[in-house]
Amino acid sequence: MQNGHPDTITPLTASDPSSERLQRLVSEQKSRKKWLLVQPVSNTSMMVDSGTVSMPLNLLMVATLAGELFDVTFIDERLGDTVPEDLSGYDVVAITSRTLNATKAYAIADNAKAQGKIVILGGVHPTMLNDEAREHCSSVVYGEIESVWTELATDVLLGSMKEVYKASALKPMTNMRHPDFTHALQSKRSKKYSSLIPILATKGCPVGCNFCTTPTIYGKNYRYREIDFVIDEMKYHQERLGKEKINLSFMDDNISFRPKYFMELLEEMSKIGVRWNANISMNFLHKPEVAELAGRSGCDLLSIGFESLNPETLKSVHKGSNRLDNYGTVVSNLHKNGIAIQGYFMFGFDNDSEESFQLTYDFIMENQIEFPVFSLVTPFPGTPYYDEMKPRLRHFDWDKYDTYHYMFEPEKLGGEKLLENFVKLQKEVYKGRAIMQRMKGKPLNWVWFVNYMMHRFTKKLTPEIYL
Repeated sequence: MQNGHPDTITPLTASDPSSERLQRLVSEQKSRKKWLLVQPVSNTSMMVDSGTVSMPLNLLMVATLAGELFDVTFIDERLGDTVPEDLSGYDVVAITSRTLNATKAYAIADNAKAQGKIVILGGVHPTMLNDEAREHCSSVVYGEIESVWTELATDVLLGSMKEVYKASALKPMTNMRHPDFTHALQSKRSKKYSSLIPILATKGCPVGCNFCTTPTIYGKNYRYREIDFVIDEMKYHQERLGKEKINLSFMDDNISFRPKYFMELLEEMSKIGVRWNANISMNFLHKPEVAELAGRSGCDLLSIGFESLNPETLKSVHKGSNRLDNYGTVVSNLHKNGIAIQGYFMFGFDNDSEESFQLTYDFIMENQIEFPVFSLVTPFPGTPYYDEMKPRLRHFDWDKYDTYHYMFEPEKLGGEKLLENFVKLQKEVYKGRAIMQRMKGKPLNWVWFVNYMMHRFTKKLTPEIYL
């Protein structure tokens, strides 16, 4: 980016020998190589890829980079787009994968590999289990693609691929370009995308919860974009859509980790009239001024990982930012400023008991949590928690690694009682009467609709679904 405008891309310069070589190879191409980029659908039985889906920001970043040098076709299976069986029209097939859609990603990759294509796998699962992923592709991109792009693109042009592309150091976000949304919007089914516009201000998280993949993917160092560039990107979307009141969704893992940066960003956002939501840790939300500024800057909803009401459980997963004595204050501060809460709660820890479910229910109802989300503890491959729990895992069927399947027998509760209480809690929280109690006095908006959909969904739940 130059002059703070998000449409402008920093050119490859002669001062960087590797970039200069890439430019030369690009100019020598007789015809541009053709890339197929694929966002696979998941095979999970739960509601992961149903209804509207979010734009895949990371794959859009790949499309933006690749689109400068190659011809790019963008396919998102979650919309109903299909990957062609015959891939003769493409030179490179690049697929992103999380654990829950790894089986599908591997099937696409195997087909492309059998047809002699350059096959690239990237995303969370191939990074965390790159030895496994390498069996299905030419190359694995370890972590973010921006930090290895010049090397990767050069090797594609030379037709000489390495097994793994892993950056020796992650690039600063200073010159991060904004994604070209036209790649995703070309689909005839693009109306299935959520109206929330994904945006990124920071990367990385130094906290180190033992069940989290973020430090491996984006590093433990906290990186962030200049605030002017983030604001310019927001203004670009306002101009693109022809309105001031756009809805943004921050994809950052821990946007408030540097409070000074976070507060300055919100102060600038308060001047341009956007609406936004984000995932956020609880570190600073007990301070009234943070919630006040968030509300003033257009925040509709914050997603908070409360995880558990059990202090021993929080300690066991190294969730140091969560202090039970702050929970009520955090909720009160946000609600006073008109900010709704999507609260995440996990069950299946060894310390969980039947009382854990009752404590969670009481907390949700007393604090009128607008959108409670419940999940079962899932040790994701490559994390310290996975290594610790591996001997106890019931299976390694990646389709079921969606946080909605029962992975191991909790010591105190046992599997049968865990699932019985897990189903009961969801049904109780999303009963019509409970919804009315939680949503009393709240504005009539999309959160009401989500509650209605969850009411219908939870009525059909049985413990067997989670096996």
